[in-house]
Amino acid sequence: MPRKARVDAPGALQHIICRGIERRKIFWTDDDRDDFLQRLATVLVETQTPCYAWALMANHFHLLVRTGNAPVAQLMRRLLSGYAGNFNRRHHRCGLLFYNRYKSILCQEDPYFLELIRYIHLNPCTRIPFSSRCSTSG
Repeated sequence: MPRKARVDAPGALQHIICRGIERRKIFWTDDDRDDFLQRLATVLVETQTPCYAWALMANHFHLLVRTGNAPVAQLMRRLLSGYAGNFNRRHHRCGLLFYNRYKSILCQEDPYFLELIRYIHLNPCTRIPFSSRCSTSG
């Protein structure tokens, strides 16, 4: 059975979630998190995609982005394949790092925008303080 096509229109607000395979850790060290954030920043600038919130958990991450000039699929392909390849080299492993495809939820702007940012920012603060909010608020 074929997968449903993703809804991806310029200016669409999307909550993206991506998990590690078998819910394993995808960030083992601070170097892993730094590499991921560096790649994310580069891809966001190159695709002119605004990112309103992000959170890195040990075995998954959340992004809240507005589709820019490039489709979200292109942004995610560059981010995930580049990170996974570097992660595998750095940790002397092979195989898949991420489970299935990322989950992308199209969001309504007015009713959920602030609540979604709050959810993404506060999610890791109770576990591992590494999000766009936690890393800037000290």
